[in-house]
Amino acid sequence: MNSMVALRTVFMDGGCFSKVQDKPKALKASKKPMRVVVVSAQKVDKPIKVGILGASGYTGVELIRFIANHPYFDISLMTADRKAGQSIGSVFPHLITHNLPDLVAVKDADFSSVDAVFCCLPHGTTQEIIKGLPTRLKIVDLSADFRLRDINDYAEWYGQPHKATDLQQEAVYGLTEIFRNKIQSARLVANPGCYPTTILLPLVPLLKASLITLQNIVIVSNSGVSGAGRSAKEANLYTEVSEGIFSYGITRHRHVPEIEQELSDAANSRVTVSFTPTLMPMSRGMQSTINVELAPGVSVEDLKQHLTKFFEKEEFVAVLPDGQAPHTKYVQGSNGCHINVFPDRIPGRAIIISVIDNLVKGASGQALQNLNLMMGYPENTGLSCMPLFP
Repeated sequence: MNSMVALRTVFMDGGCFSKVQDKPKALKASKKPMRVVVVSAQKVDKPIKVGILGASGYTGVELIRFIANHPYFDISLMTADRKAGQSIGSVFPHLITHNLPDLVAVKDADFSSVDAVFCCLPHGTTQEIIKGLPTRLKIVDLSADFRLRDINDYAEWYGQPHKATDLQQEAVYGLTEIFRNKIQSARLVANPGCYPTTILLPLVPLLKASLITLQNIVIVSNSGVSGAGRSAKEANLYTEVSEGIFSYGITRHRHVPEIEQELSDAANSRVTVSFTPTLMPMSRGMQSTINVELAPGVSVEDLKQHLTKFFEKEEFVAVLPDGQAPHTKYVQGSNGCHINVFPDRIPGRAIIISVIDNLVKGASGQALQNLNLMMGYPENTGLSCMPLFP
């Protein structure tokens, strides 16, 4: 292992390690022991050259934020068709002091010195672009184009035929804590959607253990406005969004087939869910409230204990103490997911609440976690940062 990496047993609460150090005082409050790889922020002599396609969007700029402190990755290429020729500092003034390449159009991108690519382009445009990339590249796609294994499902929900069916068969679904082993050997990873991440992390382990029934799963998810992307849209104007909430994509949200695909795999049987997404007047953050029916003979405490054991060695997923409701504020800016389980007022049912930062664990943070695995580095590299508070 690289001399810059040291193994150390610490009590993790999401603290940010910029160098190998003794356990900070702030970490003593947590009671979650974990074997953690602590990585120096000093850059290596020959870093992995990374390209970001669609760097002018929210997920692209989040990747820049994390890779800036990554010891093994350097950004050598950034594309943004509408901003081609501009510096990243002119697009995102908070990055003006960083030495980063200027933005170029995808058609003008030179991949000869690139080792890996994050694709942050809209669905429907990604397939043909990735299809044309050199096959030596490792790719993490943050669009929806490679998440659905059935190309007929893709055509039904996205309104167009899939244009890279061979790649679709090769793609690995990138829910890191569940599919870690497959991701490590993958060339193309389909990064999960933000809503599915909050839903699948608690439900997949419970379905695999047959602790909940396959029926009557009802999910209501709330998202910050950044989940809609950075494009100018009337519905996302401040005066349209502030001081109110509203549901959208009711019964036909495009994340439904992705959620049902992965839940059905976990249950080894067809699973159908009721899913309603709601837009909240906040910049970032996501909460899913999941109502489930307990399997015969199973208690709410059984669900809680199973999730606690399943995630006990995971740095980024925490099952909270009894009675503590997850709050989006406590994961903001971090790659964390907080989960808890509550008894429903209705006998035989439970309420699961799961929160993430939709731009981090729901997108760029999980994408970096996946590329770390694909390149053979500790998956928390560049990601072990405290949430922003307040």
